[in-house]
Amino acid sequence: MLVLALETSELAGSVALLNGDQVVQHVALDPTRRSAKWLAPAIDQILENAGRTPRDLQLIAVTTGPGSFTGLRVGVTTAKTLAYAVGCPVIGVNTLEAIALRAAGMDKTLWAVIDAQRQQLFAASFQKDDAGKLAVTQPTYIVTGDELLATLAAGDMITGPGVATVQDRVTPGVAVADPGIWPARAIEVGLLGFAAFHAGRRDDLFLLVPQYFRPTAAEEQWSRKNTPPAA
Repeated sequence: MLVLALETSELAGSVALLNGDQVVQHVALDPTRRSAKWLAPAIDQILENAGRTPRDLQLIAVTTGPGSFTGLRVGVTTAKTLAYAVGCPVIGVNTLEAIALRAAGMDKTLWAVIDAQRQQLFAASFQKDDAGKLAVTQPTYIVTGDELLATLAAGDMITGPGVATVQDRVTPGVAVADPGIWPARAIEVGLLGFAAFHAGRRDDLFLLVPQYFRPTAAEEQWSRKNTPPAA
């Protein structure tokens, strides 16, 4: 199965092409330019390099969040538009799960974190199940750095770009993953999407939307202006 994977939860991101669970190509987008400008050309290039066309795609996997509001919108919209145009299914992948998969070789309770701004983090925890697969033990939620640090136990591991905001306060006994594997990549997005599809999951093309896990700044501003004062 030819799988195109898109990861745009950060300002840049990456694109990968997989044949089932085997990586064919992986391209990191230019981190100095927004994914909106480079995503479509990168998709064209990765297909051309592999001697493939969009019509050859059999599945598109894309991160749906958490992450950059703009990046997620660009990625999901691109995935849905392309899937509709070529008539292939699309699968949404949680960004933190993709991050966790990069460190899944560790036999520990694994926490994946992304900076949520406003002195908060998006976080989720994972453990291996009896089959050795990554299983969610704490679904994605928003937490302060202090709250997260109080939750970590000796023997746990923490990974993800959000680690940079708390790394100097992690207590002894909690392992910190190598910074080189903190970011989400399209490779793991593709692997997770392929596994979900192989297991029978099907996402509705028209209902798939970014999962922000918090209101946008505009929504919060509207709410403040339109919420009646307390009696």
